[in-house]
Amino acid sequence: MEGATTGELFWGGIAALVTLAIFSFLYKDNPVFKVVERIWVGVTTGYWTMLLYHTSFTDKVITPIFERGQYFYLFPVILGILMWFRLSKTYGFLARYSLAFYIGISTGIFIPLTIKTAILYQLHGTIRPIEPTWTGLMFALAFIGIICSLSYFFFSKEHKGLLGVSSKIGIYTLMIGFGTGFGLTVMGRVALLGQRVSFLHDYIASLLGALF
Repeated sequence: MEGATTGELFWGGIAALVTLAIFSFLYKDNPVFKVVERIWVGVTTGYWTMLLYHTSFTDKVITPIFERGQYFYLFPVILGILMWFRLSKTYGFLARYSLAFYIGISTGIFIPLTIKTAILYQLHGTIRPIEPTWTGLMFALAFIGIICSLSYFFFSKEHKGLLGVSSKIGIYTLMIGFGTGFGLTVMGRVALLGQRVSFLHDYIASLLGALF
């Protein structure tokens, strides 16, 4: 924020105060944190509401029906309106028709997509020649880990002997995978923390530079 204007310093100060108010939860749950939390939820809700209105409702309802004359879009609009009848004790059953269409269409779309991306592509990436290179060695280790992980979930036979060894290796492989995912999540949160700390540092430096 070097060379920031008065307006930028003002709004930056509000952002800094909000950031410190959020960080106050590290001490304990307090009224300041609760107020800022509710402001954040309200602003976020309003932002996403308007974003969905301009990017989805306008493109899917207003433009096709009123500008292009594509009146068949009224059918999904009616189904969407019926979803709100879940709030009614008398006519709540009408929402089931919308849910039935939604679940049926979603199932028809996502089952083939999931099979293709989560099963077929995974099999295609697993079953391939092992090259005598460093990459090939890494792939061989990953392939062994996959086989051992699958053997851990083989419950038709007692985990003894070779199956017991492979299932134990599979447990270690799964723990490494879970640990990596958890570590990635933690590092993402640490990156967010670092960004906010960097923002506070830059704002304080800019504010002192403007005052003195």
